[in-house]
Amino acid sequence: KGICSVRRNEGERHVRANDRDYNEKFPYADNHIRTCKYNIFTFLPINLFEQFQRAANAYFLVLLILQLIPEISSLSWVTTTVPLVMVLLITAVKDATDDYFRYKSDQQVNSRQSQVLRGNLQNEKWMNVRVGDIIKLENNHFVTADILLLSSSEPYGLCYIETAELDGETNLKVRQALTVTSDLGADITKLADFNGEVICEPPNNKLDKFTGTLYWRDNKYPLDNEKMLLRGCVLRNTEWCFGMVVFAGLQTKLMQNCGRTKFKRTSIDKLMNTLVLWIFGFLVCMGVILAIGNTIWEQKVGRSFSVYLLWDEPIRNNNVVFSGFLTFWSYIIILNTMVPISLYVSVEVIRLGHSYFINWDRKMYYIQKDTPAEARTTTLNEELGQVEFIFSDKTGTLTQNIMVFNKCSINGKSYGDVYDEFGHKVEITERTACVDFSFNPLSDRKFKFHDHSLLEAIKMEEPSVQDFFRLLALCHTVMPEEKNEGDLVYQAQSPDEGALVTAARNFGFVFRSRTPETVTLYEMGTAVNYQLLAILDFNNVRKRMSVIVRNPAGHIKLYCKGADTIIFDRLDPSNHILMNTTSEHLYEFAGEGLRTLALAYKDLDENVLEEWMKRLLYASTVIENREEGLADLYEEIETGLMLLGATAVEDKLQEGVPETIACLTLANIKIWVLTGDKLETAMNIGYSCNMLRDDMNEVFIISGHSVLEVQQQLRLGLMVMKQTLSHDYTYDSVFEETIIAEYALIINGHSLAHALEPELEQVLLETACLCKTVICCRVTPMQKAQVVELVKTNKMAVTLAIGDGANDVSMIKTAHIGVGISGQEGMQAVLASDYSFAQFRYLQRLLLVHGRWSYFRMCNFLFYFFYKNFAFTLVHFWFGFFCGFSAQTVYDQWFITLFNIVYTSLPVLAMGLFDQDVNEANSHRYPSLYRPGQLNVLFNKRQFFLCTLQGVGTSFLLFFIPYGAFCLVARDDGSHISDQQAFAVIISTSLVIVVTNQSSCYQPLVHFWKTNVL
Repeated sequence: KGICSVRRNEGERHVRANDRDYNEKFPYADNHIRTCKYNIFTFLPINLFEQFQRAANAYFLVLLILQLIPEISSLSWVTTTVPLVMVLLITAVKDATDDYFRYKSDQQVNSRQSQVLRGNLQNEKWMNVRVGDIIKLENNHFVTADILLLSSSEPYGLCYIETAELDGETNLKVRQALTVTSDLGADITKLADFNGEVICEPPNNKLDKFTGTLYWRDNKYPLDNEKMLLRGCVLRNTEWCFGMVVFAGLQTKLMQNCGRTKFKRTSIDKLMNTLVLWIFGFLVCMGVILAIGNTIWEQKVGRSFSVYLLWDEPIRNNNVVFSGFLTFWSYIIILNTMVPISLYVSVEVIRLGHSYFINWDRKMYYIQKDTPAEARTTTLNEELGQVEFIFSDKTGTLTQNIMVFNKCSINGKSYGDVYDEFGHKVEITERTACVDFSFNPLSDRKFKFHDHSLLEAIKMEEPSVQDFFRLLALCHTVMPEEKNEGDLVYQAQSPDEGALVTAARNFGFVFRSRTPETVTLYEMGTAVNYQLLAILDFNNVRKRMSVIVRNPAGHIKLYCKGADTIIFDRLDPSNHILMNTTSEHLYEFAGEGLRTLALAYKDLDENVLEEWMKRLLYASTVIENREEGLADLYEEIETGLMLLGATAVEDKLQEGVPETIACLTLANIKIWVLTGDKLETAMNIGYSCNMLRDDMNEVFIISGHSVLEVQQQLRLGLMVMKQTLSHDYTYDSVFEETIIAEYALIINGHSLAHALEPELEQVLLETACLCKTVICCRVTPMQKAQVVELVKTNKMAVTLAIGDGANDVSMIKTAHIGVGISGQEGMQAVLASDYSFAQFRYLQRLLLVHGRWSYFRMCNFLFYFFYKNFAFTLVHFWFGFFCGFSAQTVYDQWFITLFNIVYTSLPVLAMGLFDQDVNEANSHRYPSLYRPGQLNVLFNKRQFFLCTLQGVGTSFLLFFIPYGAFCLVARDDGSHISDQQAFAVIISTSLVIVVTNQSSCYQPLVHFWKTNVL
């Protein structure tokens, strides 16, 4: 509730440093947080209110109220009260325990100490910090609130933070203060006199974005995320820093991200809700039948007993219909055990157990990174056994995401291959001689390259080669650490950047240090300082990054690197021949599965740059539409580029990926790869994974640039495939698409944008679902989510999305099941996922073993649970015809109370938790065993109908066999051999024996396998 109390109409925030009187004019939150829901007075009413929001609990509460009415209840209120109170009590204890720990955590966090500047530094509890306060942080301390970094102990106002609590990433990130505020240093007098005002965006949950402006001394300074330290971060490798609080408490970005995630429900959950409604309808029908029977019986027979069995007042007035009305409610109470409250508790216990089995599975533990598999939800386990579509990222998911500089193209010449004395290409092995980098004392000894001609070109000082590596050393966001002289460690935000900067380092262009205004390189051993004039950031829309620098000679250059399609569109026309040559090299690199980037530069005129920088400064200080304005300016200056060449880095497949994909394919699971790489790279990985094969009938490549072209290409592919179908098919399930031939579909990002238009999306879906393999390349994160949503919405199939990076989060959240790989790109995907592990190959075990077992066990459990409760409850229905429809119960009241809780609880739980039809080895050996879950045959409406019939039949036999045995038998003295109590004990004993033995006999999967497969 507190998180949602942020003032919704706050268009922008005004915060003045060291001025509490001004800041308190606004309803800004203080730094006190409260995540617990209850206190000692509100716990009972609020918790009970929450629990009775659940339909099942409310249903049983209504029954309890009915049982308190003597005229209609033949059962003691204890029969419903005991199980209901147990469920409410267990849930309340769990909720209270969880909330108590939240309360203790809140107290511990609120009571942390912080140094606040109030004339001088004073120790204050975190809860007493306010917006606008200037606080001091020390090394290894948590950041108190969302603060604007003012100064630090490091040169140029740098500081290092760890953001594990925010995004799960443990690698250090760099933040940098404005130059004008970094001069404040640790001078308490200057900091106390600081009266700058920050105007920024209102509170939001975007961890990677901040837009604001600092007004100080009649100047404006743009603020972005690189100037902010967010609550939850930890200061590392920095002795101290000072900052100004911008957001506090519940309005910090960390707390804004504490909202509830979207709740995912399985198909079995939805089916159970439908079945419960059916059962209730069945219950009402039986109540009506028995009520009519009571009315007729009272009219025809009951009158004969009225002499010594006096009717109640309403019935005495010949109102037998009212007797039937009361009987209806009496039987509603008696027959309510067809849907016992223990069903919901048992389902949650079984799901929790299945989740622990996943967490404890040593065969899904990755020892190299000490990473176990983790079930981050307990509600989706059985749906793991029903997956039909898998949407997978490529980089870091199918591949290792450990980049190695492999080849490059510079000024039309390709480097990286090795040739013998006859000019024939030689395969590179571990025995192939590596380039000797001993001339460079700052080289990375782990780096290997085999083409000696590239080093010779460097030593001959070829200008294009030098510019190539100079660009790699300048155009990046890497931060260097040099703990010992010459011992450089690069902190890179992406493995690609680290690989490229390391390559430049080994070839003599060593990135040594950076400040807010300069970048220092060691070029062939000589220190060269470049003035850093502007950084044009990379994002998923631009797909490129640029820097503008001034070299020691005073020349100004823009260096740009990015996707080749993006760079080539911005080249000067004079580069046409070089572009064609480089394109050929890029095609070769991509064909080998290498990740490529194009590099270009531009000489800038001083006057043009000066005018552009003025507009850049204005655009960067505007609060509204800042990103759009900056993007337009970047676009304006990144034109007329001169091509330098291209890089190619290798990203090897993870272990076991081809085997995993082959096994999942045999399980009739369709795997679609959604990647941002270029088409040739994606195709090569497809062949490496055995998703693409030479013996396929045809590989359709959709690369149209207009809606009409894409439509024609899709319809052509669809027509070709339909000609191979042996008869008509419907397309509601992947198993209804039996295709004689094998096809693959590969579609580009720009074509996919057209194919996802409303008029073409159904054609795309139909074409893709007829193909054995689908690869979408050059796709954006949003397009990934759109593809998943298209299949999820239009196919009656369970979807699973798997990825490892922040660009995969949207599709992971969109799919029925999201799986995160804890890889090289941080933990964003893991934090958004339902299940996580370290290697793609573990997906096979998650689905074919844990998923199939969970589905099999849950279906067995539900079938057996409904069966035993029908068998238990319907005995009352048959007995009604022999007791004058008087709502007399057969069983003892305590037996009714304890039947599901004690007498039959362990067999059904044991079956739901531990039952196996086949062992894990056979689950891997025979992937087609996975089919029943996809076809949803083990528990559906038909199976429920069968279990209902079986329960009705069992109850019929349980009642009438003992009845037939005793109804006409008498003792020697003429008295009955059995009374009602003995009759009830015989039925109840028989019931427990029969349903317990039945649990070991029910094997629906074996039956399905014999009848449908073998």
